[in-house]
Amino acid sequence: MKKENSVWKPFINGLITENPTFVLMLGMCPTLAVTTSAINGLGMGLTTTVVLAMSNIIISALRKVIPDKVRIPAFIVIIASFVTIVGQFLEAYLPALNSALGMFIPLIVVNCIILGRAEAFASKNGVFASALDGLGMGLGFTVALTLIGCVREILGSFSVFGISFKEPLESIGMAPIAIFVMAPGAFFVLAALNALMASIRMKQLAAGKESKIRAGCDRDCASCGDDGCVHRFYDENGKDTAVGKKEEKA
Repeated sequence: MKKENSVWKPFINGLITENPTFVLMLGMCPTLAVTTSAINGLGMGLTTTVVLAMSNIIISALRKVIPDKVRIPAFIVIIASFVTIVGQFLEAYLPALNSALGMFIPLIVVNCIILGRAEAFASKNGVFASALDGLGMGLGFTVALTLIGCVREILGSFSVFGISFKEPLESIGMAPIAIFVMAPGAFFVLAALNALMASIRMKQLAAGKESKIRAGCDRDCASCGDDGCVHRFYDENGKDTAVGKKEEKA
């Protein structure tokens, strides 16, 4: 059971422990810009997930081939290739979503979440673990964007996923708060949700359940104590392998 949990740790890590939006605070540009509706947030999140998972897989498979000096340009070329493929797919089959997301689709190439995972995880770990990391981070990003989009759309237009409940609410004297579907609304909702997440994490910390895991590490850094930290990574079979030495505290 312990070995199984270790294998799936990269997925859980990205989805919950180090959620890119609510914990790491990465990818703020699309998070604030495209979440005017839940469907836009969902579409942007899933698009990013596909690019993140596929680029992680390819970068991990080629990690021993790509020269260290040109790794960043190589990562960008790989990511840009998948962004182009996904962009053409959206343009052909989901033109409405493609139009709504606009320039933020090509800007996925320079999304710090994708490049960050390529550098911090995929270039150091096996293909299976990198795929799980990409899926976990991507789905964590998707959940965050969809949640923000839902709150903004419900408060700002009394609708969500195309389902409108504006008439019954207006009949009892309620009116949509238009600022939530405008730029300032994104900051308000993001701040409120981040405060909620921070509150939950503080309660977990007080209860001794807080788990903060570094990129590529399968251990709870809070449990390392005074004996130092052993950084572990995953091989091609998803098993953890210690590759670092114990770092003694000064």
